[in-house]
Amino acid sequence: MIIKKLINNSLAFCISLLLAGCQTESTPPSQIIDFKKSGIEAKITLPQDPNIIRTPKGAQTFDLETPLRCSVNWQTQQMITTIPYNIKAFNLVKNGNNDMLPRFEVTGFSFETMPAEKALRKLTKEAGIKLIAKDAPYASISAENLRGELSEVIQMIADAAEIYYSYDAHNKTLRISRKANFSLYVPKSRPILLALLDVLRGSGITDITSDWDDYSITFDADFELKNKILSLIGYFEENPLLIAFDVYVMKVYPANKQNDIQWQNLLNTFDYGTIKSAKTGVLGRVLTTSDELNISSLNAFLNMQGRVEPVAQGKFVVPNLWYARFDVGKCGRRSNIDANLSILAKASIEQNNKIFSNITLESTNGEITQFNVRSQLGENFLIIGIPNEIFGAKGKDSQTIVFMVPRIIKTLKTTKHLQNKI
Repeated sequence: MIIKKLINNSLAFCISLLLAGCQTESTPPSQIIDFKKSGIEAKITLPQDPNIIRTPKGAQTFDLETPLRCSVNWQTQQMITTIPYNIKAFNLVKNGNNDMLPRFEVTGFSFETMPAEKALRKLTKEAGIKLIAKDAPYASISAENLRGELSEVIQMIADAAEIYYSYDAHNKTLRISRKANFSLYVPKSRPILLALLDVLRGSGITDITSDWDDYSITFDADFELKNKILSLIGYFEENPLLIAFDVYVMKVYPANKQNDIQWQNLLNTFDYGTIKSAKTGVLGRVLTTSDELNISSLNAFLNMQGRVEPVAQGKFVVPNLWYARFDVGKCGRRSNIDANLSILAKASIEQNNKIFSNITLESTNGEITQFNVRSQLGENFLIIGIPNEIFGAKGKDSQTIVFMVPRIIKTLKTTKHLQNKI
């Protein structure tokens, strides 16, 4: 019982925590090893330099997500959508082979302030197991009088140092590393899968492989990211709401001599009250509007002001109180000067279907501007006044416009098997 408690709570311990007096109850193992102190070093394998030959750009930009991500029906938008899903469909699986370790009992294994790879090398040496530490050195830990099954003691040390291990029985090799490869299987709902992808990207995780046939996401994760994913899975139990944003990005080249868009004319073009509010950011402004100002009416207004050039359209999904990310380059020509524009959003649902949104525009050079917007369901956002100079454009005669429509998705937990193709 003591060892089980240590394993379950090891992530909450400081890496220098002393693990003392650990015992387990298990079936009698086939061999017994009494470990003594030793100074044996772990073998460290360093990563190889990447090959200088690169994949052609056409193959690099192939993306199965594009048809779903970059398609928006602006004529039949549903402000509230309900999606049933099977909670049992959430499943996080560690990939790769991991054979069972030999049945040894550990008695009296102790060490002081030692990097985890050295402690594990000391532990596995007498068992005839070779150790490969992929990205050592790891955290230093201490332990006193560890006892129990070899596999359990190795797991305790790995958890305390926040590393993963896998065992190859054929080659008698134990491999340890900071990261492991995982697949997260999600309910068969495209908006839920989009939400998970957007949250990962909002956390800065971009090396993701998604499978739209079996509804899974594969990625490398350290302990911190794995726990974050587990928290996200738990989120769906308590918070059944998602906020979806439909996005339209365009560039406008003014036709007048002042080389500027006369945004004040919006108040003459549309009925009073169409523009609900205007808020200034570090750069640009955000307008909250009624649905009278939509893609069609906005384009008609801008075409009277100058030349309009569509950049991209698409959608992304934000779980309530989480961050999610939309990369404009995924839904437009990557050669555009603003292809490196990203929209980072955090949103929450308040009473009476009010939506509080934190919207940040970013480029590869960092944050461009940020807005906090409180709106009613059915109202839209219009971000204006972002000079294209920020993206490296020459001259001062163009700006980027971002139009956003927030919608609510309600997830409904069920025990039935579902395949929702929304």
